[in-house]
Amino acid sequence: MSPRVDDTAELTRLLGREPQCSFEVVVRDAHGDPSVIRNAPFLFDGTPMPTRYWLVDAELTTVVSRIESLGGVRAAESELPAEDIATAHATYATERDAAIEPDHVGPRPSGGVGGTRTGVKCLHAHYAYFLAGGDDPVGRWVHARVTAPSAPHAGRAS
Repeated sequence: MSPRVDDTAELTRLLGREPQCSFEVVVRDAHGDPSVIRNAPFLFDGTPMPTRYWLVDAELTTVVSRIESLGGVRAAESELPAEDIATAHATYATERDAAIEPDHVGPRPSGGVGGTRTGVKCLHAHYAYFLAGGDDPVGRWVHARVTAPSAPHAGRAS
């Protein structure tokens, strides 16, 4: 499915540049604007794109950035079972790799959520995957903090 013309314009505004790969909006906010996109596994120039799901909602990105700045990556890693995080990485990679043509020759995207192989690299990538329907324990962990009554914009991401 191709994005709507206004999706490309909105994504360009949100990113501050034109998209560098094909994408599909998979989660929209209450106003119908893009919140999460699913990227193609390769940029237009053929460079592998390991990040399949990308959080593009500006307000949610800011809230998740605050969680990261307060030590969220380390906290999530220490509170969640490593096996559960590893399972999320494997499932994510399997889904992304299924979008690659079987006869593809050359470099391929690697890693799991956000391109990492183990642990947690980016709460934004995990949260995007969770919002898009992925069974991601880190995304669930982030969601609990984003939607907590004391969180800015609480309840917005549900």
